[in-house]
Amino acid sequence: MNWNELFSVNQQPTYEEIKEFIGQGEPFWSELLSYIDFRYQVQPKMSYSKCSAQPGWNVKYQKSGKSLCTLYPMEGYFIALIVVGAKEEEEVEMALGTFTPYVQNLYRKTSCSCGGRWLMIEARDKSVLDDIKNLIAIRVKPKK
Repeated sequence: MNWNELFSVNQQPTYEEIKEFIGQGEPFWSELLSYIDFRYQVQPKMSYSKCSAQPGWNVKYQKSGKSLCTLYPMEGYFIALIVVGAKEEEEVEMALGTFTPYVQNLYRKTSCSCGGRWLMIEARDKSVLDDIKNLIAIRVKPKK
């Protein structure tokens, strides 16, 4: 069953329900949430999207008004939306060779629109999770 069919706009899921739905990808989910909490000291905000591309409840992180990422629960994994804006583009391109081939390819094939490249990254393994953390760190510098 699709995520947006399980929880309607009037039925916000709990974080436990999100973890259950993600299933085998839950350790990566929990690791990313812990990383963001430790490095940025920000709380997530649940939001319901009616966007046809990725409808349903998602989890957003912002720091000082700037988006860190938006997380979309999927069955067995999750998607992290990270926007690489004009300010981050040069730094991301310099670091691109250190990312997984999957993220490199995704970056190259994602065109610029609405102020940046909107990368919808499927977090299915540890190396891609590390890429997500690195992209967030380029977007907004973490506290040491």
